[in-house]
Amino acid sequence: MAKQDYDLIVVGGGPGGYLAAIRAAQLGMKVACVEEREQLGGTCLNVGCIPSKALLNSSEKFREAQQSLKGYGVLCEGVALDLAAMMEQKAKAVRTLTSGVAHLFRKHKIDHARGRGRLLGRRQVEVRPPEGSPLVLQAPAIILATGSAPASLPGLEIDEERIVTSTGALSLKQVPEHLVVVGGGYIGLELGSVWGRLGAQVTCVEMLERLAPGTDGEVAQLLQKVLEQQGFSFRLRTGVKAARATKKGVALTLEQAGGGKGESLTCSHVLVAVGRRPYTEGLGLDKAGVALDGRGFITIDREFRTSAEGIFAIGDVVRQPMLAHKAYDEATACVEIIAGRRGYVHYDSIPAIIYTWPEVAGVGRTEEELKQQGQAYRAGRFPFRANSRARCTGELDGFVKILADAESDLVLGAHIIGPDAGTMIHEIVAAMKFGATAEELGRMAHAHPTLSEAVREAALAVHGRAFHM
Repeated sequence: MAKQDYDLIVVGGGPGGYLAAIRAAQLGMKVACVEEREQLGGTCLNVGCIPSKALLNSSEKFREAQQSLKGYGVLCEGVALDLAAMMEQKAKAVRTLTSGVAHLFRKHKIDHARGRGRLLGRRQVEVRPPEGSPLVLQAPAIILATGSAPASLPGLEIDEERIVTSTGALSLKQVPEHLVVVGGGYIGLELGSVWGRLGAQVTCVEMLERLAPGTDGEVAQLLQKVLEQQGFSFRLRTGVKAARATKKGVALTLEQAGGGKGESLTCSHVLVAVGRRPYTEGLGLDKAGVALDGRGFITIDREFRTSAEGIFAIGDVVRQPMLAHKAYDEATACVEIIAGRRGYVHYDSIPAIIYTWPEVAGVGRTEEELKQQGQAYRAGRFPFRANSRARCTGELDGFVKILADAESDLVLGAHIIGPDAGTMIHEIVAAMKFGATAEELGRMAHAHPTLSEAVREAALAVHGRAFHM
């Protein structure tokens, strides 16, 4: 069996994996990236972040043409959906970005070892390509970045036709008549929004008593209200006990949280969006001595080292939020540590975004977390209805909330629901990263008229000094 020597082997070609490979090459390492897919980019580029955002953008344009533009003096007659063309636009975005990653690999002379990787020990990885004989790669350092896979529930048999995961929901051949989304997290709400805008009846079933777990409670409450206005219906504190696909659709059995009498519901399609699980099957972790925790995540120390010498892990296979940009940061830090440099990740300032419309974005701690921790804080809140640019665009739903330490005034968290929240949050990410106070954020000049002025006003509101409220 042929053997090839490298300075670093990265197993997984998703955001964490490919960025780790690029950073290592920048530092002068000879790198191989083991990825089973022909296209690099992992779930995010191929069947996750990128295709879903393409469909969210296209479906919002369709909704605007159908419903919103008339109020701005733009009359659109005979608006019709060409789903095939919409799917092709999505595919084009994916092709462009995955080919871009391949170009970066060529630029940095990174070897894409296509095939399924398996640890043979602490320094070796076996690669089984789609065709041909296996080969063995060896290096003093190995990074595991194999990502995650959709989770499911007992009683839900995925067929990716009627009962689908996020992967299947990105490629439906027609608009569902009635889509039941199992799970009220960001994946379910985003993909439910896509198909709801295109004409589907959407019902979201969530076991918890609120949507979007982990977000600020006030934000989640408003998000539910706005989505209901857009046509969503919600069944909270409700679970799906069983689902059976038929020729005409899917028969569901629902059950209230805590038990009770079952209830039947029929629909055309079911999207199972109950989260994701770390993908470690077939990696040979036992043989290499890599330990897992009770939830199946690879255990690491603060420098991303696993229990096996020379083997590191980053991204969705380790704890912390399953976010592509979190994997980016871990990839950079991990490689720099391997290279003998000082690498770190500032987890407290990693933002999270839900790309519904209005968007939801948050960073740092929520009010619920601060109260639970007994942390004294001040909150400043400013609604978009009082923002001049929002008045110009007509996007009035939502607000900016900033939470600051009651004594030091350091920004502890921020939460936005509103237009372009996913872009606006990064001003506050930077403020938190560099230790800014709410006072300093409120004194920073913001161009007028912009949506970002709502951030300044919320910061001023921490001390009761908002100008336009």
